[in-house]
Amino acid sequence: MRLYQAALLAVWPLLAASQASLDQARQHYQHTDYDASLKVLEAIEPKDGPVLAMMGRNHYMQGEYKKATEILEKATAADPANSDYELWLGRAFGRRAETASPFAAPSHANKARQHFEKAVQLNPRNLEALSDLFEYYLQAPGFLGGGLDKAAGAADRMAVLDPAQGQWAQARMAAHNKDFGSAEEHLRKAAELSPQQAGHWIDLARFLAKRGRYAESERSFGQAEKIAPNSPQLLYARADTYIEQGRELAAARLLLKRYLEAQLTPDDPSRAEAEKLLKKASGG
Repeated sequence: MRLYQAALLAVWPLLAASQASLDQARQHYQHTDYDASLKVLEAIEPKDGPVLAMMGRNHYMQGEYKKATEILEKATAADPANSDYELWLGRAFGRRAETASPFAAPSHANKARQHFEKAVQLNPRNLEALSDLFEYYLQAPGFLGGGLDKAAGAADRMAVLDPAQGQWAQARMAAHNKDFGSAEEHLRKAAELSPQQAGHWIDLARFLAKRGRYAESERSFGQAEKIAPNSPQLLYARADTYIEQGRELAAARLLLKRYLEAQLTPDDPSRAEAEKLLKKASGG
């Protein structure tokens, strides 16, 4: 017993230091400073599942998808029961499929699907994994494991976990089938079910703008602004919508400049994407 206690006392400072470093790396990641996060992570030894998973996510955010899959595979091997590790590995393979040659893309796409499915199998309440799997089923052709029937099944499961997200999924399927009337109904229902979530009002605003209903779109954007007036998500989405429609370009430029000055998170479009959009709005 004393030997065990002595060993624990000897190891504890190292464990505490590793956890402190991992927390620091996560803070850098949340502030989109991926280089700084990786620098901290690379110094941590030994590299267990959480460290490897965070390294993989940093490489993913930097667009280094091959490296991300290699490291995330090590994370899943270290903790095979972790749903989030499988989710991020699926995302990385999905990006590799999007950027690969026509010969390599199908293999990567199938791996993405398999890891999304594994993530949901490991944790059926993982809404992010279920949402990504739904998107895969909706977009992928049948020979890659996609299909509307599978998407509908995933949408039903999403609705059980989050009724508003279930309505959003129904809207995506309706729009995919060009049933725009039903799509609008589902988007409005999603906003009604979660009136304090700006994201659903933004989705509705973007949908209405694409249908040429600009006044209604502005009202939905206005509702989102009341909920989250300084949301980077809102700034970017509104600017992107204006530019896509070829209108309000001066306002779009101002919104993007505000966006570039905001504190972004990994969930927001990158500054590089915003700068590219700003150049487009400026006629570049």
